[in-house]
Amino acid sequence: MLHAKVFATSPSGSGPDPARYGGSLRRITVPAAGQPGSITAVALAARLCTAGEGELLVVHVRIYDPPVRGSGRFFPETSEAATSVLDNAVSRAWAFGARACGVVVDAPRRQTAAAISRTAGGWNADAIVLARPARPGISRLMLGSVSDQIMRQAHCPVLVVRPA
Repeated sequence: MLHAKVFATSPSGSGPDPARYGGSLRRITVPAAGQPGSITAVALAARLCTAGEGELLVVHVRIYDPPVRGSGRFFPETSEAATSVLDNAVSRAWAFGARACGVVVDAPRRQTAAAISRTAGGWNADAIVLARPARPGISRLMLGSVSDQIMRQAHCPVLVVRPA
């Protein structure tokens, strides 16, 4: 059973505009990471897709540190590990009966949210479904939050899932 608290937002803050989306969300983007919360987001997005006969794009961002003088980019995650995370998320979406595909995107460490928003916009997503780990507000304030940045940068509604 899927247990989650769900919060919805849109760029205007008033919620999704049914006239724009035809009453349903057919193209959903969901970021996948190697954390349990992202699996909850993938499961919810897959259920939304199967209910509305939509499509799901799973995005995994492979971060890198900017190059230091005389060296190349440093990726803390190998391309094989990134592909494995993506394959796991897409196979979970398929298990729910969703039509899903995935993409691995490389981005600088501080540009994760921009990469997800850009990918969703390029795919003409109707919504982004993402997980927001439960953290104290001061932690999000000091360290930043990718989910908060996505909510500010996305050009489509964002559904935030907080795993129970």
